[in-house]
Parts: sequence; C-alpha cells; structure tokens
Amino acid sequence: MNKTALARAAAACAAVSGLALTTAPACAAGTDASTPDVTSSATEVTASGGDGATPAPRTKLGLVRVQGGAPSSLPTNIPTTRETVTREDIERHVNATDSEDALKYLPSLLVRKRYIGDYNHAILSSRASGTGNSARSAVYADGILLSNYLGNGVGGLSFPPRWGLVTPEEIERVDVMYGPFSATYPGNSVGAVVDYQTRMPTKFEAHAKVGYGSQSSELYGHTNTYRAWAASASVGSREGSWSWWINVNRTDSVGQPLTFAQRLVSAGTAGTAGTPVTGAVAGLNSANQPWLLIGAGTQYATVQDHLKLKLAYDISPTLRASYVLGLWRNDADGNAVSWLRDANGQPVYTGTKAADGKEYININGQQFAGPTGADFAVTREQLRHTMHGLSVKSRTGGEWDWEVAASLYDYSRDDKRQNAASNPQPAALSGGAGTLADGSGTGWNTLAAKGIWRPAGTDHVVDFGLQQDSYKLSYLTSGITGNYLTDGPGDLLNKVTGKTRLQSAYAQDAWLLSPDWKAVLGLRAEHWRASDGRTDFSATSGQAYAARSENFLSPKAALSWQAAPETVLKASVGRAVRMPTVSELYGATSTTNSQYINDPNLKPEKSWTAELSAEQGWGALQSRVTLFAETTRDSLYSQTIVDAVLNKNVTRVQNIDKIATTGLEATLAAADWGLKGLDLSGSLTYTDSKIKANAGFVTTPGDTVGKWQPNIPRWRATALAAYRFSERWSASLATRYSGRQYRTLNNADVNGDAYMGVGKFLTADLRVRWKIDRQWTAAFGVDNLNNDRYWNFHNYPQRSYSAELKFDL
Repeated sequence: MNKTALARAAAACAAVSGLALTTAPACAAGTDASTPDVTSSATEVTASGGDGATPAPRTKLGLVRVQGGAPSSLPTNIPTTRETVTREDIERHVNATDSEDALKYLPSLLVRKRYIGDYNHAILSSRASGTGNSARSAVYADGILLSNYLGNGVGGLSFPPRWGLVTPEEIERVDVMYGPFSATYPGNSVGAVVDYQTRMPTKFEAHAKVGYGSQSSELYGHTNTYRAWAASASVGSREGSWSWWINVNRTDSVGQPLTFAQRLVSAGTAGTAGTPVTGAVAGLNSANQPWLLIGAGTQYATVQDHLKLKLAYDISPTLRASYVLGLWRNDADGNAVSWLRDANGQPVYTGTKAADGKEYININGQQFAGPTGADFAVTREQLRHTMHGLSVKSRTGGEWDWEVAASLYDYSRDDKRQNAASNPQPAALSGGAGTLADGSGTGWNTLAAKGIWRPAGTDHVVDFGLQQDSYKLSYLTSGITGNYLTDGPGDLLNKVTGKTRLQSAYAQDAWLLSPDWKAVLGLRAEHWRASDGRTDFSATSGQAYAARSENFLSPKAALSWQAAPETVLKASVGRAVRMPTVSELYGATSTTNSQYINDPNLKPEKSWTAELSAEQGWGALQSRVTLFAETTRDSLYSQTIVDAVLNKNVTRVQNIDKIATTGLEATLAAADWGLKGLDLSGSLTYTDSKIKANAGFVTTPGDTVGKWQPNIPRWRATALAAYRFSERWSASLATRYSGRQYRTLNNADVNGDAYMGVGKFLTADLRVRWKIDRQWTAAFGVDNLNNDRYWNFHNYPQRSYSAELKFDL
C-alpha cells in the first residue's frame, strides 16, 4: 500500500535534512513540501542537494538539504527498514475508525484492537515483541510521546499507547521504523517506532465527517448486533506567520462481550445442593480442559471526546515555535450478563446457601460454586486526560539546526468504579458495596534539546542531543460500603506510588563514504533512576522501597550500499536497554477479580538486534527481503494465571534469562501493475522466537525453556489489491493472516480457539470509496468479510460493516 503511493508520489519533494536515497526528480532547496519524506522500506523518495539543481532521475545516495513544513521526527538517514502510510492510503484502503487502524496492513505489525474505541488493551505488536509488551515499542504524534511507559501490557493496570489523542481525520501520514537502530530513541524502540504526522494547513480549510459501524457477533450460542457512531470536524488556516488547527471528535460505541464467567467441570461435585440452573454452555478452555461458560462480561458502552488544538508561529523564515493541546475524555460502562436460568426462566446471579455456609448452583446434578459479583462485574469508568507539547525548531538546512521540545501527559481524572464480589447483580446495578480505583495525578513529562551539524565541505550529518523522560504513577484503590456508583473513597485497599526518570545523551554520525556507500554510527548513554516507590497493601500494611539507579551505553551502527542502479543493500545493528516501568517495580494492585504482584528488584532487559536487507526495484515493481535477529536477556514478562481458589487473575512480572528470535520478512508492491489504476502490495514474515534460558517457571522448573515466546506467530502475511476505476471511484480488498500463537510462557494454552487462547486468523477487508464531487466523499467498508472468529485472550470483532460521509471545504 505505502509503496504504491510512493511510486505515484515520486516527483514530490521530501522534507528531510540528512543523507538519503534519491529516486526521483527533486524540488529546489527550500521548497515547502506538503507530503515530505515519503519513505518506504524499498525506496526512500527524497529531494536533491542544496544548490537547487534538478539531478537526473536515477537512484543514488546523496546529501539532502531540503526543508519541509512537517518533517517526520524519525531520523531520515538511518539505512534500516522503514514504512510509510499516507493520508491518501488511509482514505482509499483502510476502514479507519481509530488512529491505530492506519497500521493495519504494514508488515509484521498488529494492534490488539478489540472494538471501536478500545482504550485499555490496544497494544502494538512487532516482529519480536508481542501484544503483551507495550513498553517494547514507541508511538509518537508530531514527535510527542503517546506510548505509556508507566507500565507494560494489560496486567493489573493497562498501558497501551494513547491512541485517542490522534483521530484518523487529522493524520497526514504515519512513519514506522523497525528496530532500535537510531540513537535518538530509548530502549523502548526495540520493536518499532511509530510517528503520526498530523495536518497543519497552508491556507484556510475545513472538514467534517460522520461514520457508522455495525458488528453482528455470535459466540457460545449467543448472538447480538453492536453499533458505533463517530463524528468529527476540523478547521484551520495560515495567516502570515501564524498557522492554527482545531480538530474535535466524538465516538459512541458499544462493543461485544470480552470476558466469560466459567466453571471447570473438574471443580464440580455430585450432589443436590444449590440452585438448579440451565443455560451453561459446555466447551474446552485454552488448556483443553472441559469447562462450563455461565455468562458474558466486559461489554463496554463507550463515549469518547477528543479535542486537538495546534498553533505554530514562524519567528523567522527558518525558526518556528509550535504548541499542541490535546484533551481526551472517556466514559465507559462495563456490563455483564448471566446465561443461567432458574426453573422460572429468570436469570441467576447468585447461588443457594448450603449447610456448609457456601453458595452453590447445580448443573445436571453437579454442584458448583455459585456466581458472585466478581463473575458478573459492573464497572463505570470516567477518564479525563490532557496532553501539552511545546517546541522551538530551526529549519535552515545549513550547517546548524536545533530544536528544544517539551511535553506533558496528565491523568487529570482516572476513576474506575466496580461492584464488590459480595455485591452481585441485579442489586449492583443500582449501588451497594464496591471499589474505586483512582489514578489521578499519574502521568509523564519529557524534555529534549536536539541539534544537527552538517560540517561544511564534508559528507557528514551529525545528530546529537540531551533528553529527560520522567514518569509518575499514583494509583489508589478504596473500598466503598455504601453506593460504589456515587460515593467518595472509603477505606484504603491498596495504593501504588513511584517515579522513574531516564536521562540520556546521544550522538549519531551519518557519513557518505562514497556515492554508493553510506555509514551511520551512533551511541546512546543513559542514566536511569527509580525512586519514591511504595506499595500499600491495606490501610495498615505497606512497604517503601529504596531508590535505584543504573547507567547503560547502547551503540548503533548501519551501512548501506548502492550495489546497482535499482539495488540497495543495508545492514543495521543496535543495542537497546528497556528499563523496568513504575508499575512493574511497585504496582501490587488488585481489583475484585485480579491481583498483581510486583518486584522492585527487576533487571532492565537488554537486547541486541540486527537486520540485513536487500531492496530491489524493477520500474513500478518494488521488493524487499529482510533477515532480522534479536537476542534479549533479562526479558521482562508479565505472566497471568487464574487462581481457582482465590477466583482471581494473578499476574506476576519476572525476568526471563534469554529469548532468541530470528526471522525473514519479504515485501512486494507495484503501482499500475499490468493495468492502469491497479495497485498491489503484500508482505510475508516468518519468525522463530524461543525461550532459551529461564531460571523461573510457571508451574514446574524448566517448563518454559524451549517454548515459543508468547504472542509471536511463526507466520504473518498481508496482501492488498486496490483499483482506481476513475477519478471518483476506487475499491480495495485486503487480507491479513497470523499463525498460531501462545499466550503463556510455558505454552500450556494449546487451544487457541477459546476464551483466553490466542488463535490463528485469516481475514479479508473490503473498502469502496466514491468521490461524489470536489467537496463530498462517501465510503463503505466491511472488515472481517469472511467472518473469522479468533481470539487474543479476548475475542476479536467478527464481520463488521462501516459507512462514512465526509465534507471538505
């Protein structure tokens, strides 16, 4: 998809300032490109040298000094795998209801999005990082950090990127760099770096869009239809030295149930005690054990509001100050329903107390523990988050350029209310005992000073800088004995507080060795500190932790060779150190049905990653083959097991001694291939990722050694065919495939086609776009056209329909 856009955009100039690969007639120096730095893994489309002359349209390595209006924050001179999705790609090919949908068809990437507006589980997966490792990728918007490094994954608390701070309508393009090969980024970049570039107008413009989605979901014999609405509006302008942009968006969605209450068949005993019930659904769990599913839960009704304000002022023709304000509000009601029915056909949410004082239900003559409020939880969440970003940046394209940038992300309000286990439905729907989890005061801030030096008379571009990233976690869970829906906090149940800070210095030299050879050497020095850690397990029991600090060096190196006019070979290697997050260190949190055990002595995980790529062009046809390898020591992994006695999900973080990954990724794309208007693209990834050494274990010593790394499939593939029937009509058909995976470290979840399992999937997506006239555009789409039913612990959406209408002034 991105490569076909490149072929059509090859005459556009790029907004880069460094060493790059030139494949098209270039713009004169100083041109303000509207779609700068259009880059792919196979070809990097850039502009020419600083004298403004237009070179011959041949592929070559060269020195690029062209300024653009919205350059990517990604380093342009790292010869490693990069992919780009443009606004045109998204509008023509993607049924994009959330910003993460823009990544849907990129090689080796997957976002664990379960429903429209998924705010707490949508984690990015890459080549050697699964959907439980959110801290192993870096997501930015206009260079502002969206990744949530307060924690990792979804155990206890949830830490996906803050996707809601970007809407699909404001995206200009998305740039992705695979691997930790730039000294500019911390060790969290080991998987991939994603940078959203949003729109900034050059004249007055206004846009409006409405969208509708519908999904019919059928699981375990229960069928329902779930719907979503979205509306957005944008307006902006440039007047003299000032430019501004405002975007507002509202999403109102109802998702399918995501959790299922159950009882293991082996937990039942013969007897007559308990309420006789019907409605339980027999099946096999992820370990192939027989169980009975008795109801569904975590069905979110979500309303999200987004406001983005961007201001820019050109202090001089080469110096710009920018400010970004992002406001995000999320109100989510989580509901649950029992499938059990008594003799009168009424739903059953509790059992009958027996002589031993315990409550039971009776299914076909077998006694089982009766349902509680934990089986059918009711949650009410209210989140108000704020983002600020401020930068001053020079764009001379001369010997020196610099930037100073700061950002702040604040949990202004972060409340989650939930009924207690002792407070079942239907009473729980109107109040009663429960808990309040309050994360207000949590957040992070960043500060960076960056420079670019282009020594006169040399073929060098040197990037250098200082950075500081600070994180604060403050999470208080209180018990409420009156009305959990409205009352303030009661007795403290647990509280987690702590801070981490990463201070870094880096330098990176890109050197054009000859017209056909380019080398990049970089070094990143980091000082990490964890402090103020404290875990209160109750109002009378708590523990404070001593401060920690460590220092690390992470070298980087890359080399590219223009072996032939349309052939480029690249090699990259880099070390990444991913620091433990505040939540992993101190986050002993628990809710009604989950518990998290922390470890303040966790080691940072250390990875060496390498890749070797061959990129080949045959006119409109472009291809790439990449061999990649990664060795990670002291890998930080969160493992969740279900404790049947406690009736809780218990999560514990541990260091895995060694994980080794090797793989091969291939891409192919063509524009106007065989037929004008027909664009094709595809990718295929093979990955072998195994645990090589681990002193820890899940159930018995050694049970994880030799097992597959969780959430990494052996095979992944994408394919997309798009056809432009005319200037007004276009259509695309895309497919995605992911092979078998495991969720557990010991690979005990052998059944991927069940709740809590991770199964393979093959889906097809259709999109038809109609440009009605200059101002109006309509689109219709179907995701999961073949209605594949697949799981990643929770169930993914089944066949979903979408329609949208857009107005552009």
